[in-house]
Amino acid sequence: MSDLLSIGASGVAAYKTALAAISDNVANSETPGFARRSTAQQEQNVSVPMLPTYRSGMVFAGTQITAITRAYDEFRDQEVHAASAEAGSADARARWMLTAENSLDDSDTGVGTRLTAFFNAADTLAADPGNDMSRRAFISALDEAAAAFRTSAQGLATAAAGISKEAQTSVDALNANLTALGKLNLAILRSENGSAAQASLLDQRDKLVDDISSVINVDTTFEADGTVTLKFAGNSDSMLLKGVATYPVSIAQAGNGQLSLYGTLGDGSGAIALPGGALGGLIDVSAVVADRRATLDGIATDFAAAINSWSAAGVDANGAAGQPLLAIGATGAASLAIAVTDPDAVPAASTDGTSNGNLIALQSLRSGGAEDRMAALVAGHAQATASVRAEADVTATRRDGALASRDEVTGVDLDREAAELLRFQQAYNGSARIIQVARETLQSILDLF
Repeated sequence: MSDLLSIGASGVAAYKTALAAISDNVANSETPGFARRSTAQQEQNVSVPMLPTYRSGMVFAGTQITAITRAYDEFRDQEVHAASAEAGSADARARWMLTAENSLDDSDTGVGTRLTAFFNAADTLAADPGNDMSRRAFISALDEAAAAFRTSAQGLATAAAGISKEAQTSVDALNANLTALGKLNLAILRSENGSAAQASLLDQRDKLVDDISSVINVDTTFEADGTVTLKFAGNSDSMLLKGVATYPVSIAQAGNGQLSLYGTLGDGSGAIALPGGALGGLIDVSAVVADRRATLDGIATDFAAAINSWSAAGVDANGAAGQPLLAIGATGAASLAIAVTDPDAVPAASTDGTSNGNLIALQSLRSGGAEDRMAALVAGHAQATASVRAEADVTATRRDGALASRDEVTGVDLDREAAELLRFQQAYNGSARIIQVARETLQSILDLF
């Protein structure tokens, strides 16, 4: 009779645990990072010293839950990590490439338009070199062109600063996640295998790995004890996390705004090539913005030199040699400014006495000059931005597909949980009925006396 009671009690305990797992699944069906729980169940046997056949053996003694397991697919998990790194990189590059495109400004207030307006003002003045209003318009157009250079330079500088700030924030978050993951590895080592507590710890582990893989491309190794080891993708010499030991990364910015990532390589620290993820995207786009700034500075410097050289070859309204019209400092386009404000200082005449000779010569600076170079810069950057934005769309779709594919394995299907709930409820009621039958049978026996 005690055997019958223990069989029923084991069933009640086992199916209570199974029902609790289903309850967790339903309650966390929309919780990010939660993996569906299931219970591993097996029969429980006990050894008896002597059977009627005069030999020992095993007899059925009920059922037991051996472990609470999580739905998991390593291949799909690795695909999510790779897709997240690609999407994070493309998204970061697309956002900041668009910001740089806005800074270069192809609108009516942009450098290209202002340069065209300046040369048009020169044409107008050449038709009537003695017109004071046309001279003032010439000076104003040159001033606006210089201001447009400064605005674009300041916009690109702001973009470079923003990229650096976002990169540092990402590095801080990455290092914090690595520290948390190291502590989580320790907690996993101390947890009981197959327990609900361990399953929750493994959920947190996978969620942190997901967050890290979107910031930087990593190779993950899940150890037999449940802990995870992280390295930079494709770099077996590197280390980010091993057991409870974490290896922080750092970011450095060069004078032109270009970023470099440093981490643990072998026995020391070194620059990480092609780190991938959002950090990799920020490092890539920092190089692009640095190149755009250098190109803009080169155009501004050459434009100032060309205008000043042209001015020196002419004669102003007072008969004096033309003086420098533009000034530019060591910071390039950001410091370009007009050097004169007097309309009479415009060197319209040539040295041979032709009143508009020098203005006519100015048009020779247009071919292959600042206008054409600026148009090429804007067009090239716009094309690169369009390409990166298309890549961002594609990689985002791939990431979403990888997440959906993994969710098919790890996600909670409420219809399935409802069916499992009914099954385990019936099993629980059956086990309770066994206990009731044992009690009633025992009571009937006692009633005989």
